[in-house]
Amino acid sequence: MKTSEKRILTTHVGSLPRGEALGALLVARDHGEPVDPAAFDRALDDALDGIIARQIGSGVDIVSDGELPRIGFSIYAKDRMTGFSGESKRNRSIDLQNFPKYAELLARRIWDAKTQKAPRVWNAPQATGAVHYDETLAQVRAELDHFEAALERAGKARIAETFVTAASPGIVSTTMLRAADHPAYPTERDYVMALAREMKKEYDHIVSRGHVLQLDAPDLAMDKQAYFQGQPVEAFFERVALHVEALNLALADIPAEKVRLHVCWGNWDGPHTEDVELEPLLPLLYQAKVGALSLACANPRHQHDWKALKRNPPPKGMILIPGVIDVTTNYVEHPEVVADRILQFVEVMGDPSRVIAGADCGFGTFATYGFVAEDVVWAKLGTLAEGAARASRHLFG
Repeated sequence: MKTSEKRILTTHVGSLPRGEALGALLVARDHGEPVDPAAFDRALDDALDGIIARQIGSGVDIVSDGELPRIGFSIYAKDRMTGFSGESKRNRSIDLQNFPKYAELLARRIWDAKTQKAPRVWNAPQATGAVHYDETLAQVRAELDHFEAALERAGKARIAETFVTAASPGIVSTTMLRAADHPAYPTERDYVMALAREMKKEYDHIVSRGHVLQLDAPDLAMDKQAYFQGQPVEAFFERVALHVEALNLALADIPAEKVRLHVCWGNWDGPHTEDVELEPLLPLLYQAKVGALSLACANPRHQHDWKALKRNPPPKGMILIPGVIDVTTNYVEHPEVVADRILQFVEVMGDPSRVIAGADCGFGTFATYGFVAEDVVWAKLGTLAEGAARASRHLFG
C-alpha cells in the first residue's frame, strides 16, 4: 500500500456514478429482467473508460473501478454465492422512523422515475441455505478483467495505485439476514463465520491480481442505527467484536499492508442523531488486521471525530484515510477547507506519510442511488486533489 512519503496522496471510497445506461441495465437485471450480456459489457466498458479518465483528470492518485458492475456495495454478494432466497425483513434505520418526512424525501430520491424501479436495498434476499461462493470466481474474475483492460486503455503510468472493494462478512450478514430457522446456521456466529470463509475466496483473488483490497464494513458503526436499534450498546459492541473476528479469519494469509477497512455511519444525508460515537469503537476497530482505516469525518455529524482519534490514535504502522469531503451534499468544499482538514489529521497521526486524503463514503453505493450530481462528483474529487496539494506544500515544502 502506498504511503504519502513526498506528498499527501488522494483516494476515495470506491463506488462512483454508473451513468443512466449502465444503471438501468443493473436495476433491470436485479429485478430478473433479461439483459443482453454483450450490451451490458459494452455499457460497462464505456462507463469504465469514463470514470477512470475522470478520476485521473480530477487528480485522484489511488483509483478504483467505481463498483460499476455491481448493483450495490453489499447486496452484490447474493449474485456470487448460493444460499439466498426470499426477502429479508430488515429494520428501517432510526432516522427514517424518527423523521418520517425525511423518509418520504429519501424514498423519492432512490426511486428511478424513468424505469419505475429501484435496487432491492431494504428487501434483499435472506440466507435460507448454506452459503457457498462460486468456485469458478466467475464474476469477480470478469469484474477485474474489465477493470484491468480499462486501466491499460487509460495508461496505468498516470495512476499511483489501484484498489478494489468487497463487502465485509458483517455487512453481508446484517443486509441479507439469516432465516430464523436456518438449517445450517443455528446461530448468528455460525452464519457470520461461514460468510467469512466464503468471502475470503473473493478477497484472496483481488489481492492476487495486484490490487489493494478495501473491505466495506459500515456494519461496524451504522448498524447501531439499524440492526441493533433499541438494544443496549453493549450488545452492539459484542457484535462488532464478532464481525472483526470474522474479518480477521477472512484475511488470514493476506498481508495487512494489502488491506484497507472502510467504516461509516451510513451513506445518506439524514439527521444521524442516533449515530454511535466513534471513540468507544476505536479499540475494536484497531483489532482488525488491516493496514489502513478509512473513516467518515467530513460530514457535519462526525467532523469532531478527529478529537477521538487524537486521544486514541491508530496503532503504529496503520494508515488513516479520513474523509475530508462529504458525499451527500452538492456543496463543493473549498480547497482551503480540505487542506485544513488534512493538516488536522496529520497532527493527529504525527506523521504525514500515514495520512491519505479520502472521501466519507461512496458516491454511488447502489445503482441509481446517490445524493451528489455526477458532474459535482468530479468537482469534489478535484477539490480533494487541490486541497491535498495545498496541504502538501505546507508539509513538504
